[in-house]
Amino acid sequence: MFGLDKKSEMPLRENALVGRSEAVAVPREHYVLGTPMVAPFEENASFAMFGLGCFWGAERKFWQAAGIISTHVGYAAGFTPNPTYEEVCSGDTGHNEVVRVVYDPTKISYEELLTIFWESHNPTQGMRQGNDAGTQYRSGIYVYDDSQKQTATKTRDAFALRLKEAGYDAITTEIISAPEFYYAEDYHQQYLAKNPNGYCGLGGTGVSCPIG
Repeated sequence: MFGLDKKSEMPLRENALVGRSEAVAVPREHYVLGTPMVAPFEENASFAMFGLGCFWGAERKFWQAAGIISTHVGYAAGFTPNPTYEEVCSGDTGHNEVVRVVYDPTKISYEELLTIFWESHNPTQGMRQGNDAGTQYRSGIYVYDDSQKQTATKTRDAFALRLKEAGYDAITTEIISAPEFYYAEDYHQQYLAKNPNGYCGLGGTGVSCPIG
């Protein structure tokens, strides 16, 4: 997961890798929660998607929260269909490493998910997160409707004031409509549960998000 030599500029669509039509195989059940990894999910399930650095540690932050139905790591917001991990790490697909969260909105709110997101990483670093550098480590919120977009923007603005007071630069988080989600390979799913001593480069700022 170390990425010091990875590209830090988004490729042009016409220069992105071609990819493939076949999706990767996905395990039937979540390794930690024992819930489905693919649809259909519970009738009242809602979706959220975030990029906050290395997706190994990011996914663990969310599966540990109450009200989570399932979590999946994958690739989004790029150009290459069904990319491999190696292709994403090359910087030639434009994808971000993301966590897709399936949650019960009666048990955990979208604002609470955003609090986890904001407080679990440093959203001011552009195309990197700590020692992990490259386009796949950028901060991103990928919204499924206007309500999520409004809430994401509101929390960003509130957190930006707290970060400024603490001496941090401006937030670089992209907030865009949720793009197509491509599952990452099986061995990446719930990686830190399968490998408790595995690498996790995720680190927050120590600043509390005032919303949620």
